[in-house]
Amino acid sequence: MISDLKNSKNAFEISGVVFKLILSSFLITIGLSAFSKEYTIDSKTSTLEWLAKKVTGQHSGTISFGEGTLTVEKKKITGGKISVDMKSLADTDLGDSPMKGKLEGHLKSDDFFGVEKFPWSTLEVTKVEAKSGNQYHFTGDLTIKGVTNPIEFDAEVSEVSGQLIATGEMTINRAKYGIKYGSGSFFEGLGDKLIYDDFSLKFKLAAVGK
Repeated sequence: MISDLKNSKNAFEISGVVFKLILSSFLITIGLSAFSKEYTIDSKTSTLEWLAKKVTGQHSGTISFGEGTLTVEKKKITGGKISVDMKSLADTDLGDSPMKGKLEGHLKSDDFFGVEKFPWSTLEVTKVEAKSGNQYHFTGDLTIKGVTNPIEFDAEVSEVSGQLIATGEMTINRAKYGIKYGSGSFFEGLGDKLIYDDFSLKFKLAAVGK
């Protein structure tokens, strides 16, 4: 009888400990989720502009964002993954010139971005460091044509009417992604046919909280 009472008491105490552990785990999860929020990229209001230079001049244009999310903890971006629709690549400096279509076709070909085989480029944010004010330093992995390389850039981040806005500019070395056409990194004696390896992307990224 005494033994049964002791066993019941021990079982009750063990159950109490297990319950407290489960409750603590639940509260911790709730606490963390209260500081973590996911924002969805608004591809319609986000903009991405490119600029590429060569010895004899330069060209500029746009690309459209695809789907993506940003993770925010304690009102700061901590991570995220964003896609870019490479098939949307367009030139904006040639107007209605026949050269516009020719240039766009060449940029989408295997000489450059090979968009039929690689229709999406992606950026995965792996680290974010605060600088001053609304300025942040981003580190991530950029994938173009199936090749992934680390990239770093600065951006200004603010929240406007419940929408997260990030603006900035990044410089990309196309040679690191195997884009060889007209590149001095792969060919010599190109003269005025040289196209510089670095091109820039100026972005305004808008995201809405869930």
